[in-house]
Amino acid sequence: MRLTLFAAGILVAGLAAFPAVNAVGSGGAAERAQQQQSQPVPQAQQPLNVQVTVVNVFATVRDKRRAIISDLKKEDFKILEDGVEQKVAFFSKELELPITLGMLVDTSGSMTRMLPAEQDAASRFLRQVMRKKDEAMVISFDLDVNLLADFTQDTSVLERAIRRTVINAAGGGVGINQGPISQPNLGGTHLYDAVYLACHDQLVTEAGRKAIILLTDAVDEGSQLSIKDATEAAQRADAVIHVLLLSDPGFYGYGGFGNPGPGAARKMADETGGRVIDVHNEKTLEKAFDEISSELRSQYVLGYYPTNTKRDGTFRKIQVEIPLNSDAKILARKGYYAPKS
Repeated sequence: MRLTLFAAGILVAGLAAFPAVNAVGSGGAAERAQQQQSQPVPQAQQPLNVQVTVVNVFATVRDKRRAIISDLKKEDFKILEDGVEQKVAFFSKELELPITLGMLVDTSGSMTRMLPAEQDAASRFLRQVMRKKDEAMVISFDLDVNLLADFTQDTSVLERAIRRTVINAAGGGVGINQGPISQPNLGGTHLYDAVYLACHDQLVTEAGRKAIILLTDAVDEGSQLSIKDATEAAQRADAVIHVLLLSDPGFYGYGGFGNPGPGAARKMADETGGRVIDVHNEKTLEKAFDEISSELRSQYVLGYYPTNTKRDGTFRKIQVEIPLNSDAKILARKGYYAPKS
């Protein structure tokens, strides 16, 4: 199945057209509160509906040795929204809540020599991380963005999809106008389009914890959308972006000085509460699996009613702190988009 973007004007409009919701959080994990009050209304005598928004934040906490801290209590946390402290109304430790994963595999020309490693990494990651009730999908991206396997719990289906990935395999359907490509085997990496489509078209309607796992050198070429658009789509879908950096040193030059990807990867991960792990060899790959798996499975959920009740669709910055432990490293999303009336 080919995922496509049609026109820049439609896309820009789409960024402002996400449906308003009453709970801004992680789907099924969000606390939904809606109060109905009956008041005398002249002539109409209709009930007044009052909508209350609950913001949920998943947070992983590590100590200075990078070990997971799992014994924190509600009173240990402090949450600020746009610099204003919020009261933590809901608190829990989420260990068994299902996870929905989007596995995005870079099949552009720069990954020609890395594709077998990508395929092995993606397959092993899913086998290691996925548990009962978890779901995942597989998308490849290069000149196109292709959905190879829709959401399923069957790891064998997912692995077959991963093994079908090939370098620059254009899909059918209506394509994106790429313009002239002088080196068709090397050009075209629609990374930002792929992240946007995975979040906006696929993950946004899923419930529970959601994460994008990117296997890529994080270099974008030819996307119609920007890194800001991709990051915003992930934030609106409440999806975390984790990046496993797999780069061919021979393609960009040894030392990687010609590779702009790491900076872009860090930006997407930081803004959504994810992590970037540079995968050099088998040992670092196993470490990457362990870190991401533990972070997805060892999370605190903090819920609050924002003091700013305006339904204006603006982005609100979130800061999670643990005042009594200055050494704690907190991994959590940096904000959310308020509902829009």
